[in-house]
Amino acid sequence: MTDTMPSTSGSVLRTAYQESVAEYWNAEQDPVNLRLGDVDGLYHHHYGVGDFDPSVLEGPEETRNQRIIEEMHRLETAQAELLLDHLGPLGPRDRIMDTGSGRGGSSFMAHNRFGCAVDGVSISQKQVDFSNEQARERGVADRVRFHFRNMLDTGFETGSLSASWNNESTMYVDLHELFAEHARLLRHGGRYVTITGCYNDVTGGRSKAVSRIDEHYTCNIHPRSAYFRAMAANGLVPISVVDLTDQTIPYWELRARSSVATGIEDPFLTAYREGSFHYLLIAADRV
Repeated sequence: MTDTMPSTSGSVLRTAYQESVAEYWNAEQDPVNLRLGDVDGLYHHHYGVGDFDPSVLEGPEETRNQRIIEEMHRLETAQAELLLDHLGPLGPRDRIMDTGSGRGGSSFMAHNRFGCAVDGVSISQKQVDFSNEQARERGVADRVRFHFRNMLDTGFETGSLSASWNNESTMYVDLHELFAEHARLLRHGGRYVTITGCYNDVTGGRSKAVSRIDEHYTCNIHPRSAYFRAMAANGLVPISVVDLTDQTIPYWELRARSSVATGIEDPFLTAYREGSFHYLLIAADRV
């Protein structure tokens, strides 16, 4: 894939808001990301799905927190596996993109599963540097590369991707601009997948709990309907929509009992339980 965009912050960070988001992630050292990633070297920046094993809450108290950390990491890795399940058939000749790639966990999982080339993009230079060092340590730097890029204007070649995804990163950008860029990058028939939190149109605007999540992460959570409108406007046709709300609640229940809780657990649990917030997987084909 041709590397055409200059790697300067002025050309990547186009607004004061993007600068503030980049600053947030460049400074971020949250144990809820780092401690979980230390379990096996896969560092994620997203949440988990599936029931947790209640036995982790039993046994010796002095090792309980480590058991919780390991179980939370298992759930977040299961979430990434679920996303990859929806990317369709891929192989070593394909090129795919992890958009908003964080510290690279999902990118390495995708390469391990499919053998394909992976490009990750992030507006956090610190995340890009960390991920590229991980790629070197894993011996895959020739196939898994991370770039300081804006996901709305990546600079990569039109039609060069077989698949692309966002994992909990769409709430930082305008959806029409985002899906226009994915549609440009994907070949005809290419697959786009996102897992995201979105507020429920049926209950009205952002609830108090959803607004607290926005404030905590410096993001702008979109309504559910906005995803489908923006996809339709940009030639992305959903083939699968999975409501993961009930499946993510156990993760948050376990996280609330861990040493890495940040205080945002209650707003997430409240929003999910009251129905004002949904956790969705949407897979769409480029037509």
